[in-house]
Amino acid sequence: QVQLVESGGGLVQPGGSLRLSCATSGSISSIRAMNWFRQTPGKQRELVATITRDGTTNSADSVKGRFTISRDNADNTVYLQMNSLKPEDTAVYYCTALTSIRRYWGQGTQVTVSS
Repeated sequence: QVQLVESGGGLVQPGGSLRLSCATSGSISSIRAMNWFRQTPGKQRELVATITRDGTTNSADSVKGRFTISRDNADNTVYLQMNSLKPEDTAVYYCTALTSIRRYWGQGTQVTVSS
């Protein structure tokens, strides 16, 4: 079992920044990759960024150059640094942990980009 708790969402103006955090606990050694997804009502869920067990990162074209995924192994936390935010980045952001058995999801955190 893996438990995930996201934090850091909120309201920010266009061009601003936010950092999302995902605290991980449980069977951490079973995790192959950590991801951030986002979901907007009426739109398909989007994979935003990935960091694998060996530290390889990848991000969607829509956020490349603006969002950065990272992790702190000391406190088992994954981060999503979001810069130059746009109104279209507004969504509920979910942290996930992928194991060989299943994908675990956090509860989600709302990010709203608006003036």
